[in-house]
Amino acid sequence: MKVEVEVKPASGKLGVLVVGVGGAVSTTFIVGTLAVRKGLATPIGSITQLATMRLGKRNENNFPKIKDIVPLATLDDIVFGGWDIFPEDVYAAAKHAEVLTDKDLEGVKDELVAIKPMKAAFDQNFVKRLNGTHVKEAATRWELMEQVREDIRNFKAQNNCDRVVVIWAASTEIYLPLADEHQTLEGFRKAMKENNVEQIAPSMCYAYAAIAEGAPFIMGAPNLCVDMPAMWEFSKEMNVPICGKDFKTGQTMLKTVLAPMLKTRMLGLDGWFSTNILGNRDGEVLDDPDSFKTKEVSKLSVIDTILQPELYPELYKNIYHKVRINYYPPRKDNKEGWDNIDLVGWMGYPMQLKVDFLCRDSILAAPLCLDLVLFADLALRCNFSGIQSWLSFYFKSPMHDFEHVPEHDLFIQYIKLKNTLRTIIGEETLDYID
Repeated sequence: MKVEVEVKPASGKLGVLVVGVGGAVSTTFIVGTLAVRKGLATPIGSITQLATMRLGKRNENNFPKIKDIVPLATLDDIVFGGWDIFPEDVYAAAKHAEVLTDKDLEGVKDELVAIKPMKAAFDQNFVKRLNGTHVKEAATRWELMEQVREDIRNFKAQNNCDRVVVIWAASTEIYLPLADEHQTLEGFRKAMKENNVEQIAPSMCYAYAAIAEGAPFIMGAPNLCVDMPAMWEFSKEMNVPICGKDFKTGQTMLKTVLAPMLKTRMLGLDGWFSTNILGNRDGEVLDDPDSFKTKEVSKLSVIDTILQPELYPELYKNIYHKVRINYYPPRKDNKEGWDNIDLVGWMGYPMQLKVDFLCRDSILAAPLCLDLVLFADLALRCNFSGIQSWLSFYFKSPMHDFEHVPEHDLFIQYIKLKNTLRTIIGEETLDYID
């Protein structure tokens, strides 16, 4: 059945404000987008730019590119800005990150030098391994949030933007469990105004400010931030889309492919040991146990949700699942994710599967940032609000309310993503991958 969705046109400029704009992921995202825009690179890894989507019957063989049939903003319309705890422009920050070659940076140097970060909302108690030198000062979290709101308004006006999307590509904050202050919008506002620095993280100031300004907010780290009833309520009230959390790039992406394979073949699992070595700023931050705890919870949630041990106790009841991240400076952004998987086959006989993924953290994350920005803007123009579960494809720990169970299977997520796009353009949905 076809459903009509009224979509506002993607007219004018789209402001993309990145929290942590000088980080490795952010600079790689920005450099790549600008390079693609100038015809200097290919947007490998981006669904919005490269993927096709089947329309009509199979025998019609109609597979247009998504960007040609879905009313997305074009790369030419994007204007970049953002905040960072260090003052360097994006060119200097990208050089420091050592992800991309000088050749790639020089092709868009003028544009990168022009992007200078605004002072960040930052509290070192939430990211203990970083010492920000370019940070805002405020008496309360509410005042801090208001400063971020003013930044958004000023950027929008100065750059003549019709719309703005805010994306968090900054560091993982310390683990913060859901508390009473996060349950209601009224209680959350009260905690901000009373400067409850224990329960109101800096990331929450960005999220609240974005929603208040009508800007979709994307949480790319496993921080609690926008994943709470108070923010769900606010995003619904303001009619703004939100999504997150924690970009699904390397090791966890593989888990969301391999775990469904085990389940569909009814193979058992005794244990899954995952370890990573990483040397960029993300690795340094995650070397702190409190920040690692936030990441660990995100990574551990995947397997149980996919394998459903409550339905298959004979296969998955007593899985031993261990996740480790080790800071190893020589690797810089070139992460290695190693998995040892102990399987159980017919009549209980053991088998092993070992995976060694020598990946590049920011190279995998950058196209996700581009897709999420364009899809979040599309959601806003479609009048969608609240949690955008159709974007779960991009996250390790997809946001969901208390009434729903998150979907982690990469291929089911992909079907849902494309079917939402089909619905938006008035096409019939499919129940399989095209």
